[in-house]
Amino acid sequence: MDLEQSRFNMVEQQIRTWEVLDQEVLELLFEVRREEFVPAAYRSLAFVDMEIPLGYGEVMLAPKLEARILQEVQVKSTDRILEVGSGSGYLTALLSRQGEHVYSVEIVPELKAMAEKNLKAHGIANVTLETGDAARGWARHGPYDVIVLTGSTPVLPPAFQRSLKTGGRMFAVVGDAPVMQAVLLTCVAQEEKGSEYNTAGLFETCITPLKNAERPVRFTF
Repeated sequence: MDLEQSRFNMVEQQIRTWEVLDQEVLELLFEVRREEFVPAAYRSLAFVDMEIPLGYGEVMLAPKLEARILQEVQVKSTDRILEVGSGSGYLTALLSRQGEHVYSVEIVPELKAMAEKNLKAHGIANVTLETGDAARGWARHGPYDVIVLTGSTPVLPPAFQRSLKTGGRMFAVVGDAPVMQAVLLTCVAQEEKGSEYNTAGLFETCITPLKNAERPVRFTF
């Protein structure tokens, strides 16, 4: 397989056609070698428009979704980032190349170890990987400039909103299968009496839920 041709085709045929036109994001996809974060058994599928199994019921997101996330959250070089779900460490690596520091929390210890190994192999040092359940928030290193949930959640826990700095952005996929909505939530103002947020619906999609994701309260009569 011609890796560079496959990478080029991925960017031109999948990423650009999904409205990802941010030049910095596109260049990053050429610089961080996706195939080196894919489990060996699936390496030939590294550039295919699909989710790649990581084991333990988890997957790597499709390349176009990873790229779209980067474009939507608009990471700055001074940003502190929370990533919920490290997976293989690929999106972690992309975020780390743009921001100041990434705090990435993974509930599956074996995947945390995989991400650790992959990030170390690429000399990425501005990432703190932790094992834990961050599906309902992770205030430990907050407040954050950017929060990214790599799995879906039926409802968006308010703890995440409280962990955003003023001007902070959060990407999440909210809802239940078969139709979920990708949203970008921005903290407009943080005030003691009440904070102000803007929520923009981006596109419909369907991805694997976060383990232990918050469920809506259902009333019974």
